[in-house]
Amino acid sequence: MRTWFQPEESDDFEAAKDLLVRRCLAWADEHGRPADGLLLETAVDSRHQSLDGRLAYWDRAQIRRFLLRWVPYYVTAPRDVLAAAPGTLRTYLHYLAATGLRDPRGATLSEAESAIDEVAPEFETALDDPTRQGLATFWARTALDHGYDLTVPGAFERFKRDLDNGRISFDQDVLDAIMQARLAGTVLDEERAPAQPPVSLPPSDELAAAAARSRVVRHLTALADWLGKDGRPLTKAGNLSLADARELAALLGTGEDELKVRTSAGLPHLSLLLAWARQARVTRVSKGRLLRVAKAAPLLRDPAALWQRAFDVLPELGGMVTTPVATWRPVSLLDEVFPEVLPDLLNTLYGMADVPVPRLAETVWLSCQDYFLIEEDRADLWRAELERDLLRAFLALADLGAVELRNGPADPLYSSDLDLEDQLLPPEAVARLRSRLTEPDLTLATLTPLGHRAVRDRLLAEGRDAPLIGELAVAPASEFLGTLAQHYPLEAAAQELAAWLSRPGHDVDALLRAVASCPFRVRAAAMLALSAELLPEVRALLPTLRHDPALGPTVLNHLVEQDELGPDTLEPHEHLLLGAENFLMLLETAGPGTVAEQVRAMAGKDAPELLDAVLSSGHPDEVGLRELRALVAEPLRARSARHPLRLAPTTAPGARGRRTKRRR
Repeated sequence: MRTWFQPEESDDFEAAKDLLVRRCLAWADEHGRPADGLLLETAVDSRHQSLDGRLAYWDRAQIRRFLLRWVPYYVTAPRDVLAAAPGTLRTYLHYLAATGLRDPRGATLSEAESAIDEVAPEFETALDDPTRQGLATFWARTALDHGYDLTVPGAFERFKRDLDNGRISFDQDVLDAIMQARLAGTVLDEERAPAQPPVSLPPSDELAAAAARSRVVRHLTALADWLGKDGRPLTKAGNLSLADARELAALLGTGEDELKVRTSAGLPHLSLLLAWARQARVTRVSKGRLLRVAKAAPLLRDPAALWQRAFDVLPELGGMVTTPVATWRPVSLLDEVFPEVLPDLLNTLYGMADVPVPRLAETVWLSCQDYFLIEEDRADLWRAELERDLLRAFLALADLGAVELRNGPADPLYSSDLDLEDQLLPPEAVARLRSRLTEPDLTLATLTPLGHRAVRDRLLAEGRDAPLIGELAVAPASEFLGTLAQHYPLEAAAQELAAWLSRPGHDVDALLRAVASCPFRVRAAAMLALSAELLPEVRALLPTLRHDPALGPTVLNHLVEQDELGPDTLEPHEHLLLGAENFLMLLETAGPGTVAEQVRAMAGKDAPELLDAVLSSGHPDEVGLRELRALVAEPLRARSARHPLRLAPTTAPGARGRRTKRRR
């Protein structure tokens, strides 16, 4: 049971959704919980069609998104069905927890319950707000209000014909509001974002110490102290006097106190710092004086909080960071797109080491061409200036302590994709990079731990998946191992597993019990395979576990797949167990129709007998066997009874092989 699919894996996702909804409905019925199939499907769809796509990850933001935006926007149903959405979601989250599918990085059950309770009053209001509908939902509800059942063949055509002929009334004001929302870009339209690699972070006290060492943090604090209670006067142009600026530059050690400039605006480092301080609300201008903000005093005493504030406002400082170098162009290209480009650059650096700045510059240059009309005869000049402006941005990030810069050759990794057929860069950019990336003294950028922490916080706030090594250390074994197998590359999984095993009560036996109790065959197989890959002690135990009542089928399947067992070494009952395991896995991943086709292809008219043998194999998955019986075996048997296989006789009864006169 996978809980994450690429957008293009539509068939696999639909099979998983059918399985989840089917089993959740059965579980809800057994436990007396409310559940509606349409709303369950909608909940699964809402997580698949999101930035991260994690079906089993739910937090407060996703709960609010589903109830306040997704259901009103997409679901067309009577009001009493829509009103059941909070209860259905509550049941679904309990089901995920009961089956070990819940992503432990999301909300706990109690947190999720509180979030649903909190949003319930707003949900009622959202259902009554017609402008929250999608366009398709608006017309579907209009059809429903006029008695058209769009599930009936031909109903939509009749509705459209009556609408075109003016026989259908609708609220034009609501339709206008919906169209306005579409134009304003406020509709639900989330494109899947790439998953970020897991990262490690030092303890919070080390990060706080690093923030205190940040050059920008120290300078902002020193600036506030220098301003004092009364502040400093500004010129008519709004700048510090040159004398005051030189004094401050000497105090801060920017090296600008001896520069020959006409005004303080000619001191780039100091000008950036002053703009940074104003944007971070550390200083303010009042009555011609630069003053420190009194309410910023607690911030200035907290280096970690001050660092975060400085990081958050940096995208708004493009004009000060990217100083123009050409008098004929008053604004840097990078300045125009800085708020959009900077987060993307930091995302690119996330989890990577020593990324060549020229490689980043080519992607930024490509994106700039979507915003600006580039004059061909000046393209080379603009591109060179863009790279210089980009380097200034990285120098500002280095001063902040978000990025570490060094010079050296580029790792071959950063040129290894230049030969790919689906290369996004144009041929001329690829040619430039082939040359540039061979240079021995490139500027290379790496996010610092502070930078990683800040970017990760932003990614999480956006709803992105950004794993942190160690965050699963206290998770239950079933949720831990399933999440690890689904979302973590092998090296990061090994680190996470080591952290989990270091906790009291966490051991190999707990992992094996989690595999044994997993109610999904595909998920159990992935959990066992990962455990065996990473832990030699698990691999050593597998031969003895092939006869375990709970683990046996999963272990047999793994040993056969790894060629550690051959078909001729299996006992007869093991062949049946392995067959049951494979049919149950196929039922989960492809659905009952595919299983029926497979059984008929294997056994022909004996398909019901084959399934009877599988169902009596003693396989421990009772839920899966019930589904196999109800969804495959019984329909096959019923079909065989309705349409018995008839062979055309070649001889008449008692003819002993002689042809009858009726056959020629």
